[in-house]
Amino acid sequence: MAKKTCNILLIILLAFAVDVCAADFRCAVDTIVPETQAKTDTVKPEPQTQKSTEKPGKKKKNVSRTTKRVTFESFDQHYARALKYYSNRQWLSAAGLFEELYPLALGTPRADTILFLFAHSYYMNGDYNMAAFHFRDYVRRYPNSDRAEDAFYYCISAVYKTSPEYYLDQSNTTYAIEQINAYLQAYPDNKHIEECNEMLDDLRLKLARKDLEVMKLYYNTDHYEACQISAKNFFNKYSYSPLMPEAVYYLVLNNYEYAKRSTERKKQERLKACLEACEKMSINFPDSKYIKETEKIAQDVTRQLEKYAKKSTN
Repeated sequence: MAKKTCNILLIILLAFAVDVCAADFRCAVDTIVPETQAKTDTVKPEPQTQKSTEKPGKKKKNVSRTTKRVTFESFDQHYARALKYYSNRQWLSAAGLFEELYPLALGTPRADTILFLFAHSYYMNGDYNMAAFHFRDYVRRYPNSDRAEDAFYYCISAVYKTSPEYYLDQSNTTYAIEQINAYLQAYPDNKHIEECNEMLDDLRLKLARKDLEVMKLYYNTDHYEACQISAKNFFNKYSYSPLMPEAVYYLVLNNYEYAKRSTERKKQERLKACLEACEKMSINFPDSKYIKETEKIAQDVTRQLEKYAKKSTN
């Protein structure tokens, strides 16, 4: 009897345990499902799609910019606008628009006009490097054009304006002289001969001034032989330069100082070289501002040479 009673109690306890587990399982499921639903509800793609819809708006602005660029369809409209900029002396705006028009105009009758006005706009705006480049390109592309001579002249004028001060590198100066001579050779009867000669004189003066400063530097640093060689080269290259009197004067000073610092064996020979430089000054530049000081040096050198002559006779 007791055994049956125990079995009944065990069955009741197992049933109760199963009910509790089932209840806990249902409760757990009820708590998990709403959380997953909440997560899926809170993960909304709408904000992301709203952000992505803003980006195409920016692209539309870019598209609106590109529509302003010159195309074959809008060529005439932009060409008229470029001519208006040019006539109103808005050189930079004109140059920028002509630059866009030119590639589309290649092979058409307007091409040479656009390139010429393009280069001239840069010239008038003071951008002489760009102007020289494009005028040179014009002469190369359209050598038979009526504007070829004018383009060549503007080219050499622009190159001339890029020549730096004499104390800087003179590569551009040398190049400008070459280009001006080429222009004069190509167009010997041109209307700009006087301007070309003035440019040449100015450029050659820069080169002469640079060489003279080198010669003076040799003198001031006691490199007397180097100064003599520099003076000889200067006389050969710039015999008609207005700087010649100054160059001869520094040669006089150089030779005078060189003689004073020489040994007795070399002194007489170097005094004679100094006197020759003094005579060169008095013969070729008697009205020079350096003539008085040169004459004083010549008198002192003459007295010293006379002493050497007396010694030799005795």
